[in-house]
Amino acid sequence: MSDDEKDIGSVAGRDGQPPLPRAKHDAAAGGMDALAEDFSSEWLRLWAETTTDYSIYALAPDGTIISWNLGGETIQGYAPNEIIGQHVRVVYTAEDQRNRVPEMELERAREDGRYETEGWRARKDGRLFWANVIVTALYSPGGELLGYGRVVRDISDKKNATDAALESDRRFRLLVQGVNDYAIFMLSPEGCVTNWNPGARRIKGYTDEQIIGSHFSCFYTPEDAASGVPQRGLETAAREGRWEAEGWRVRRDGSRFWAHVVIDAIRDESGTLIGFAKITRDITERRQAAELLDQTRNALFQSQKMEALGKLTGGVAHDFNNVLQVLRGNLELLGARHDDAWSRARIGRAIEAVERGSKLAAQLLAFGRRQALQPVASNLGDVLHNMEDLLRRALGERVRVRIHESQGSGELWNVLVDTHQLENVLLNLAINSRDAMPEGGMLTFGLSNAVLDSRAAVTAQVDPGEYVKMTVTDMGTGMNADVAERAFDPFFTTKPEGQGTGLGLSMAYGFVLQSGGHIELASTPGVGTTVTIYLPRSTQTPVARPAHSVEPHTGDELRGDETVLVVEDDRRVQLTVVDMLSQLGYGVLTANDATEALTVLRSGAKVDLLFSDVVMPGPLLSPEMARQALLLRPSLKVLFTSGHTRDTMGLDAQLRRGADLLQKPYSRMQLARKIRGVFDGTQRAMRDEARPGSPHALHILVVEDDRDAREALCELLTMLGHTFEPAGNAEEALQRLKLHPFDVLLTDLTLPGMSGFDLARAAIAMHAAQRVVFSSGLDAQLSDAALPFAWTALRKPYSLDQLKHALDAQA
Repeated sequence: MSDDEKDIGSVAGRDGQPPLPRAKHDAAAGGMDALAEDFSSEWLRLWAETTTDYSIYALAPDGTIISWNLGGETIQGYAPNEIIGQHVRVVYTAEDQRNRVPEMELERAREDGRYETEGWRARKDGRLFWANVIVTALYSPGGELLGYGRVVRDISDKKNATDAALESDRRFRLLVQGVNDYAIFMLSPEGCVTNWNPGARRIKGYTDEQIIGSHFSCFYTPEDAASGVPQRGLETAAREGRWEAEGWRVRRDGSRFWAHVVIDAIRDESGTLIGFAKITRDITERRQAAELLDQTRNALFQSQKMEALGKLTGGVAHDFNNVLQVLRGNLELLGARHDDAWSRARIGRAIEAVERGSKLAAQLLAFGRRQALQPVASNLGDVLHNMEDLLRRALGERVRVRIHESQGSGELWNVLVDTHQLENVLLNLAINSRDAMPEGGMLTFGLSNAVLDSRAAVTAQVDPGEYVKMTVTDMGTGMNADVAERAFDPFFTTKPEGQGTGLGLSMAYGFVLQSGGHIELASTPGVGTTVTIYLPRSTQTPVARPAHSVEPHTGDELRGDETVLVVEDDRRVQLTVVDMLSQLGYGVLTANDATEALTVLRSGAKVDLLFSDVVMPGPLLSPEMARQALLLRPSLKVLFTSGHTRDTMGLDAQLRRGADLLQKPYSRMQLARKIRGVFDGTQRAMRDEARPGSPHALHILVVEDDRDAREALCELLTMLGHTFEPAGNAEEALQRLKLHPFDVLLTDLTLPGMSGFDLARAAIAMHAAQRVVFSSGLDAQLSDAALPFAWTALRKPYSLDQLKHALDAQA
């Protein structure tokens, strides 16, 4: 090796750079400069030859290794005599050699003066290590390429650490990107989104391009964003390291979901906040499931409570009805014997009290789902429209009634329901709404078809399927949550004492459940109340309701001479029924229980009708007794009576086979008509020629501002067989006259706002009344009247005969 080559291999640059060329110095240079240069070169040579952390060696211009240090021997495993003279490609991998990587590196160094790279290099034993390589081209002062200096460092540990970190990062990214159930993303310290995973795209609906760079407050509801919830979350996470919460969040399409959110603060090694990690999970279904569980649990508790109350009230009502039956029966027997005015008045008031008690018992039975229902296929729209006049009269002028039938689901379905009981329910609900709107307002009845899925059906405690939905909505004072929760409890009321029994909603609750439906109440104080009723759909054709008839006095047409076997365990009720039947002309046999009744039938005694209470003591139930009785005597008629229908299973079967039911307490007239109906196969119509629908019946508009006088007059008209519509003032009367004409206008002369004379003139001018009857307590008002039409006068007080004569005079 020449002296120049030794100089190239022994001189190293600063900071670990490759050996630098040492120029030949002019022999005329000063001795001190030459000495300093020799010392520096020697120092660099010694450092390069003895260092073991770096492999430092020189290459000839063609790439041949011309020097080698201890570092090269330590790192690459070659001794100087094994490597010097070989081409540098020997330290490369076979793949790099095939790809001419060594030649490329020398060419790059020659072109740029310096080239740095990292890559796999081979040791003598074939093992690979990750090397940092710096190649520096060495030129003479004249620009001639002398060779290359190379510095190689083994950085395998660093590479392994870097690879491990990269692998960890890769695995983490794969994990985050593979998660679809959670939205996982990063935020800048200011709260802007910096990355986005597929779970976030699925849950929130944004793509990476749409959301990265936006502030994360866009995920919050407007009210939460306005109140500073997003910023408080970041501040809490920055201060405490973590913030966790649940709440409503907003997707890109505006829909909301219930989210569980965790925000973690991310800091670097020095503790500086560099951002936040945010994890969001959509737990809407879990929340709904929890709410459904709570609702189901509460509904079960409510159902159990109401069932217990229903059993209690049903039993009380049954015993109460037996007491009322004794009272009513004996009162009517007394009325038949004592026909003087004093007795009639007091017996009448007593019977009115019995009827009020009967209504109370009926409401208790309805709540306990113990009432006897007679369901028929009906259209709720028809039921409501038929009730409009009744509702308007009951609610007064301040409450407006609106019936809305939804057209979104096609024609309204039919239901199977007891329409009479349903009308009672709706009237009770309407009166409750009226009382909640003392200043007046709108009462809306809504009707629509509804299909309840399994989840909705569980909440409503009904079977999934098709229902007709009815809503009754008022604009009243509303109820708070505690009151609404107790609204269906019997005897619970918010009305002042004496203004309600608290059984209206209870009756509605029991009736709807007994009809196979569901009822619920929603109320907001100051806004109003909505009662929602679901009744099962029926595919049967609606049945037209028969017209109501006025009940006549008991006459010969309702008497009979058949024999009735009375089966009643209550001795007082039995004696009362025997007396009532005897007065009606029937022969009567008695039995105290079902077994005794069958004994009477087997004895051969003449029996035309079996009249039995449903609930009887002893092992033999009344329905089974009736079944055996019919086997003994197929032509036997059967009539049941009861204060409730607790034993309905067998009774229903008997009713389907032609038996009938008379609900306690009943009047003598009701008993007479029911028995004749059983014997004759139909309910007898009135034979009074003045009954409604006869040729002499009139349709009369009654105008009277005094409520008691108006109601009394209407009762008299009913007794005479006429139909009527009442009005409390002239304004209401004019509204009715505009709707349709009347046969007779029967009006008081002194009315608020307009006299009876002026009202009559208007009615005649409108051709809305054919005849006019004036009523007044002053003769002078009538005697001086000069009117361009015929009229009749009634002076108050007038009798039933005088009223009949006034109406007949113009017929």
